[in-house]
Parts: sequence; structure tokens; C-alpha cells
Amino acid sequence: MSFRFTKVFAALALTLGLLVSAGNVQAEPSGKLIIFHAGSLSVPFDAIEKNFEAMYPKVDVLRESGGSTKMARMISEVGKPADIMASADYVVIDKNLIPKFASWNIRFATNQMVLCYTDQSKFANEINSDNWADILLRDGVVWGHSDPNLDPCGYRSLMVLQLAEKFYKRPGLYDQFLANRPEKNVRPKSVELISLLQSGHMDYAWEYLSVAVQHGLKYVTLDSHLNLGDYAMDSFYATATVKVTGSKPGTFIERKGSSITYGITKLDKAPNSEAADAFLAYLFSPEGGLKILKDLGQPPFVPVRVGAAGMDKLPESLKPLATVAK
Repeated sequence: MSFRFTKVFAALALTLGLLVSAGNVQAEPSGKLIIFHAGSLSVPFDAIEKNFEAMYPKVDVLRESGGSTKMARMISEVGKPADIMASADYVVIDKNLIPKFASWNIRFATNQMVLCYTDQSKFANEINSDNWADILLRDGVVWGHSDPNLDPCGYRSLMVLQLAEKFYKRPGLYDQFLANRPEKNVRPKSVELISLLQSGHMDYAWEYLSVAVQHGLKYVTLDSHLNLGDYAMDSFYATATVKVTGSKPGTFIERKGSSITYGITKLDKAPNSEAADAFLAYLFSPEGGLKILKDLGQPPFVPVRVGAAGMDKLPESLKPLATVAK
């Protein structure tokens, strides 16, 4: 997908304007910019990277993607250097990086869960929003999700299955689902499931709507009680809980269901703070990164949102692009 350079340079003008302080323009960012991000952001961040590097040719964006929890732990536990961390669940940043490694957490986009498939999938001509649960229980149907210990899409998949038991009033449905999903069908990150679908080795996989749109997959949409995409349903979503491994062996964290919200932060010890600020200013621009997200099937928050304490700690160049929200 290509994006017109006119819009790139419009965003550039906005970003440069934000870098003006007391009448002095900061030096043009340069050097390597290291970004860790959720696998589900790979496609939009690829487009954002290309536009950003066209705006700032002296910057070399280096991205590493994976399950959000895994990527955060690469920073907090392994000690890998990074400038920016973007998570498919903003809570991962709160739990793993704040306050020791980062000081603020901006919520910039949402999503919803869908059940993806292809023309090769068993019962592809039959499945719909009403019968998907029964089809996943059929013998010979191969379906999976990502690892809940490494990837928010994984624990969100399990939450959808728990909520389905409650919503459809079918006691035992959750256990029936898991009994028909062998452990080998649980993969480290959700984007790995795409190749299994496309090769015909898997019939159905739980993904984000944006991922389905970006990869041209067929998908079943779910009732708002189930898809984790409706803020108004948060009280119902909260009835689903999943235990995931903690930072220390033998420890666990309980994840509670809530509407899907992506978060991003700059690390306090970012090796290239200036380039990170410029990248985030472009990402948060309504005609820049947020438009790319929208065009690729991922609804952004316009403006992006941050808590009151976080707003106080934001770089001055980013404050005009954010709003305070709980």
C-alpha cells in the first residue's frame, strides 16, 4: 500500500512545528531508532517507518516485533536497549515497564477479536457469527491461537471463549473448546498463525480484525459481548480472567477482560530520545500515523489518550497531540 507524499510532508510540517521550542528548532534527528512492538502492528508500522524515514533520512528505524509481553520482558528482564515500546495491550506497559523503565503510557488505537479462516478451511461455506462455536467443536477441525503467556492476542482469545460460555449460556463450553484444541495449536505470536491458515494446515485462528484486513483473510465477526472491541461492554468483559506466567518462574499474573487498547511509550533511557520524540509525533498525527492505522483497519484514538500524571511527564513536543483521559 502506498501513501501520497503530500500527506507525508503535511505531517512533516506538523512534526517540525512541534519541535520548535522558544524560537529554536531542534537539530534534525539522526542515528538508529530501536522500536519493539506487537506483531499485530507490523503492517502499519512498516508503512509508518517508510514515511518517517522519508521525512528524516538520517534516521534508521530498526523494528523488532513479537508478542507484546515477550517484547516488554526483553527490555525489563533481558536488558535489551530500545527507544520505543508499543503493546497490543496497554496494561503490559503498566505492568512490565512503569515506573522502572518508562514514565508514561499513551493509548493510541483499538481493535477487536475475529475468527479468521480461508476458502480451504473445513466448513468455510457454513460458518457464521451464530454457529462458529459449534464448528470449532467438530471433529477434525483444526484451530488455534497465540500463547497467552507471550501475546495479548493469546489471552484475549481465551477470554472470548470464556465469554462465549456466559453469553450463550452453555455451561462447560470453555472446557469443550480447549479439549478440541491441542497444545501444538498454540503458537508464540498471533501472526504466526496466518501462514498456517494460508497453507491449509489450520482451519481457523483467532486474530485481531486489523490483522485479518491487512492479510486479506476471511473472518467471522462476533457479537459485541464477545469481541472485546466495545468499551461499553467492559463490565461484561471483566468477568473473563486468564492466568499468565509472571516475571519470575512459578509466579502468575491474572489478566482481566477489557476492551482492546494499544499502548506505547518511550523508554526513560532511550538511546535516541530525539528521534523517538519525532517518530511519536508523526505516529500521533491525525494525518500521519493515525491515518495509516485507520486505513489499515485499526481504529485509532484521535487524539491519543494519556492519564493526567502521564501528560505531565510527556515531552513538550507530544503534549499538543494528546488528551487527558482515564
